[in-house]
Amino acid sequence: MHKAETDISPKPVSGGTTAGQLRVLIAAGGTGGHVYPAIAIADALQAEYADSEILFVGTKDHMEWETVPRAGYDITSIWISGFHRRLTAKNLLFPVKLGTSLVQSLRIINKFKPDVVVSCGGYAAGPVGWVAAKKGVPLVVQEQNSFPGVTNRLLGKSAERIFTAFEEAENFFPKGKIVLAGNPTRNSLTEANQQQALQAFNFDEKHATLLILGGSGGAKSINEAMKRHITSLHDDQQLQIIWQCGQRYYDRLREDIDPAKYDNLILTDFLHNMPEAYAAADLVISRAGALSCSELALTGKPSILVPSPNVAGDHQTKNAQSMVHEGAAELAKDDELDETLAELVDTLINDQQRLQKMQQAALTLARPEAAQTIAKEIITLIQTDSKR
Repeated sequence: MHKAETDISPKPVSGGTTAGQLRVLIAAGGTGGHVYPAIAIADALQAEYADSEILFVGTKDHMEWETVPRAGYDITSIWISGFHRRLTAKNLLFPVKLGTSLVQSLRIINKFKPDVVVSCGGYAAGPVGWVAAKKGVPLVVQEQNSFPGVTNRLLGKSAERIFTAFEEAENFFPKGKIVLAGNPTRNSLTEANQQQALQAFNFDEKHATLLILGGSGGAKSINEAMKRHITSLHDDQQLQIIWQCGQRYYDRLREDIDPAKYDNLILTDFLHNMPEAYAAADLVISRAGALSCSELALTGKPSILVPSPNVAGDHQTKNAQSMVHEGAAELAKDDELDETLAELVDTLINDQQRLQKMQQAALTLARPEAAQTIAKEIITLIQTDSKR
């Protein structure tokens, strides 16, 4: 365990009656797109059911190992990784890892005795979800994207509930199990106000603030475009810039651009204070992952979306197009960003009327109740199953 587990005596549930403890095992990992929705569901479950004990399952070498305990939850690990589509030596270990992870998943489920297992996708979800289904533990799936990942597509066949964020995802799952709920987002994202946020970054209200998000792993094309245009954006346009570049790119970028030359630039590998980052931003440049789009909608942030070309089903382009169609974002092609970034930012960030319209459009797309909807459905499922 990354954090020590504790036993909690029964407490009143949110409805005011007394019930037994609710034990929930949540499997998610790899990227923020899987981990943050899982944390949002956990938060909602605790808010809805006072006596809930929640345990996460992930891998030690991915972001969940730090992010989940930071959110206040216990996490344990299994030994698993993805299967590479191209021929690689790493694939030789995959059968060993898979077998080991199945045994580990069985031990975790036998010890924790969950009432339900929740899969939010990622490597760890596959073995845990498969073992849960084989043991007859109710399994639910939360799918963030319009084109579901392999793990959730496989687990969907055994799941009792499948929570989706896009109608298009219904084409990949069994009918009759699907609940269109939206993507769970952290309520804390809206807790900071702009003045407090600007102070947190040592910025002021005189200059506009640009936030760059490349996803939890960073985005090469966005980083390259920012590196090329940093002087224009910072010096010429006089922008305050928060640039989350990803751990793999951080050291090299520090060498290439020397952040000390730019008074109003914050270059970081990862942002833990996301509520402040969103609150400070006047405009966001981001990949178009499902979670990113949901967070932009929740916080009402105008955005320039740069869909990754390296995702299954080109789902990020579909995500971005839905935001653009509603007037909440502009789409920039990945292979053109290096040429177009500075001009596009200049056009948008200096047009207050347009930014306000984009903000209102983004807010209309928000589904702030998604996590609560999923939590209530999970509790109902468990209570119904216990009466059979």
